[in-house]
Amino acid sequence: GAVIHWYQQKEGEAPKRLLYLSGGKANVENGFQASRYMVERISGQRRCVLTIKDVIPEDAATYYCAYWDPHYIVKTLFTVIGYYNKVFGSGTKLIVSDKGSSPPANSEILQKKHENQIMYVCLIEKFYPEVIRVTWTDEEKEVTDNVVKGDTWQPTEEDEYSIASWLTVPAGNKDKKYYCKYEHESQTHSLPTQVNSMKIAPQEDDCSTIFNRGNLMYHLTHRTAYLVYIILLLKSSMYCLIILFFIYR
Repeated sequence: GAVIHWYQQKEGEAPKRLLYLSGGKANVENGFQASRYMVERISGQRRCVLTIKDVIPEDAATYYCAYWDPHYIVKTLFTVIGYYNKVFGSGTKLIVSDKGSSPPANSEILQKKHENQIMYVCLIEKFYPEVIRVTWTDEEKEVTDNVVKGDTWQPTEEDEYSIASWLTVPAGNKDKKYYCKYEHESQTHSLPTQVNSMKIAPQEDDCSTIFNRGNLMYHLTHRTAYLVYIILLLKSSMYCLIILFFIYR
């Protein structure tokens, strides 16, 4: 019985509601050509499917489904006090291009040991389109702690993209096997950390030697600089509060 909404969000713009499905009928918003959109509710599977006909470049965007989820606070004999949250899906990015998809031309894991930690860097290069999912797992489950995923970038003027993700583990886990899994529309693959796919970075004091491939160094440096800026800003704010406290006293 829920009303399902579909939103379209183009890059750099706010989301726009495309249509909503109520009582089995799709109500398309003004500005969208109703005949090009078909939405179907599959009740038995709790699914709602949006189909776009005759796709054109202007359709390139991220599409989200959403519905209102009620949260009741107080129920009495005569009234119900509550509120609603609009719950959105994770979104599906639609890319419209005459270029066919291509799997990564290279994927490897780099390793760097520093003090009592080991950093694994999963580098995936030259794939198209740029939509890709990268996850880390051990031999039992997905690993989410101490995992950082970089943004995709174009190392050349071509349309191919690259991405990196890194995992930091205690040095005591050096014999434990981890896997970097990527899922791309053209290929799904998993790389283990304990085989020839892993390269050892030089054991130098400068950790940057591991990140000299493509623009990976730029992304890490940018992230580090951002964190340092935040720390300095917090320290400055703390000093300011201390000075104001003593002035007030």
